[in-house]
Amino acid sequence: MLIGYARTSTVEQHAGFEAQKRDLDAAQIDKLYSEQVSSVGERLELEAAIDYVREGDTLVVTRLDRLARSTKHLLNIIDQLESKNVGLRILDFGGSEVNTKSPQGKLTLTMFGAFGQFEREMMLERQREGIARAKAEGKYKGRKPTAMAKADEVRQLKADGVGPTAIAAKLGIARASVYRILAK
Repeated sequence: MLIGYARTSTVEQHAGFEAQKRDLDAAQIDKLYSEQVSSVGERLELEAAIDYVREGDTLVVTRLDRLARSTKHLLNIIDQLESKNVGLRILDFGGSEVNTKSPQGKLTLTMFGAFGQFEREMMLERQREGIARAKAEGKYKGRKPTAMAKADEVRQLKADGVGPTAIAAKLGIARASVYRILAK
């Protein structure tokens, strides 16, 4: 059985999400798990897919970066799949396809996982350098504090007898932000 997994980091990546689902459908998967969450956070659909697969099945993804956030994470996923005698198939792997059911596929996947992690770490380093430079030049102010901009509304709602949870829901801010504002 072929089990597909599609992921994008944000809901704004609609076209990429749809493209993944299209490509997985073309690979004739039997069941699809999909989610729109950051690779850093909890990925319940990936966990569900890994839990669902059985001996002889293959987990199918379109690209390596849709599956794992680091080489260690990739190897952990492969270990989980191998313990269940499940293969991993990546459809778009530099113009070809890779399948972990062969020793060459495992080697290739591990090496490319390491290259991908290296590329991500280099990108984050350049990003940090750019932010530091922009701050030094006075061009980077950071994200505008959305909750603090609503401090007056928070205090007014609290004075009207509205509870912190209801205030947070009404203003579209986190409950912790409500407590921070009220503590000041």
